[in-house]
Amino acid sequence: MAVPPVPQSRTATAVRAARVPLLLDIVIGLLIAAALPLAVVAIPNTISLVATLLPPGISHIDMMRMHGLALPAMLLTVPLAMLAVRRFRAAPMAVAGLIVLALADVAGGYANSVATVGVLRALHGVGAGVLVTATLAAVYERPRWRILLAIWGAALAASMVTAQALALWPLDGADSWRITLQPYPLLTGVALVLAAAYLVLWLIAGDARRDDEDGAAADSGSAGEDPAAARRRLVVVCLLGVVVAALSVGMSFGWPWYLVIAGAVAAVIVLLAFGALLPPEPRGGRTPAFAALGTGLVILPATAQVTIIELRGVGGPGLKELWIPFAVAAVVALGAAIGTALAPESLAEKAPSLGLVAVVAGLAAIRIIVPSPSGAPLTLPFALLAAGAAVTLLGAFRLARPGSALAALALCLGGVLAGFLLGTAAQVYQLMGLGEAVPTKLMVVNRFVEALHLWALATGFVVVAIIVLTALLARRSGAATAAAAGPEPARGDGEVVIPAPTRSPEEGGGLAGGPISDR
Repeated sequence: MAVPPVPQSRTATAVRAARVPLLLDIVIGLLIAAALPLAVVAIPNTISLVATLLPPGISHIDMMRMHGLALPAMLLTVPLAMLAVRRFRAAPMAVAGLIVLALADVAGGYANSVATVGVLRALHGVGAGVLVTATLAAVYERPRWRILLAIWGAALAASMVTAQALALWPLDGADSWRITLQPYPLLTGVALVLAAAYLVLWLIAGDARRDDEDGAAADSGSAGEDPAAARRRLVVVCLLGVVVAALSVGMSFGWPWYLVIAGAVAAVIVLLAFGALLPPEPRGGRTPAFAALGTGLVILPATAQVTIIELRGVGGPGLKELWIPFAVAAVVALGAAIGTALAPESLAEKAPSLGLVAVVAGLAAIRIIVPSPSGAPLTLPFALLAAGAAVTLLGAFRLARPGSALAALALCLGGVLAGFLLGTAAQVYQLMGLGEAVPTKLMVVNRFVEALHLWALATGFVVVAIIVLTALLARRSGAATAAAAGPEPARGDGEVVIPAPTRSPEEGGGLAGGPISDR
């Protein structure tokens, strides 16, 4: 029998369709692993540790205030990045975010004034905000989104646990204060190359991507979202960023102790209120928002305070002995994230609460173990916090559609800022106890340890309240959904037919294409 020849162009297209998407997923995974640490390491304010290297005449207080602008700028950028990523897609936005970070790094070598530092730190925050938004959007644009989400969640959890240490590492033996403005220029270059490769592959794989998204849409069906709910979510996130960033900047201008404490508590209350205002998800209700908030509130602020206390200069083992606990925490975060990504849906829905319970256990371990004369005991709290963060984020974002996941990301960053504000309030409260006596170094260190313990206790209660609140809201949302849906159809053998999970076509294929299959 004669076999008609297969056109070479069609064969080439099939080969490209099979290979390019897989390569694209690999590049996205590598980009996430390189870019998220860069974005998160921009958050810590480390200028005080090299204050002796500042030129004469520059106010240390003003420099610290300007150096702390990165996180408020990051929080304010996320809502704008949410809009931009839906219009331009994730690949161009990732390149744009890394370009901003790279330009800020280069210009950091020429900074010579407080105002310049403020501008560059704000640019670091803008670039980081664009980058975390773009990488999460890139995850939801791919058919293999669940595995990529595991990499994203593990990278974010590990980055938050190690951020303070990574920010301090380049300062060891530094001979210029400008190193705080360009801590990892080589990693920035590597991430920029990966982002450029992602952009090129994304452009090449345009036809294959559309085919994948069409297939996903055929598998999972279509579930659009009310445009009014999308607008409400955007307004809530914008207001959240403005209010919490304003509180943060205001508190840096020498507020009295009672206003500092009131402002920190107000920031937490505002975040909880805005989380309650977000539109609920069909499956998770408001669980993604509150779970992300609890993660941000604890992980980075807790590990940052522990890292500072455990520095050799204040009696701890120093950074060199902390890297093994940090490495173990990163591996645990990756394993926990992959396990949660592959877990059955019934277990995944419980993951946010289980992860937050692990976070509370990590806070309890901090109160028991810190300060520690060696690094090994710190493996326990770091591993608990990293695993809890990874499980919480993965469980929350598996329940969320892309737009809601981005809103939850904004709440997570707001939680980071509120956690630092609570830490400042606890330190102010403890340092008041010194009175007018001339404090010794040991007295100050002990007060900071007591402030950490007080902070861990207070935030532990907040996280427990979040667990209870999310459980109540999830039960209420589930009852309302069941009542609205009515009885479910059943198969002839009595098996209940459960509709396949869907994602909003307006938000994504990820964010601009068809819905993604949840397989």
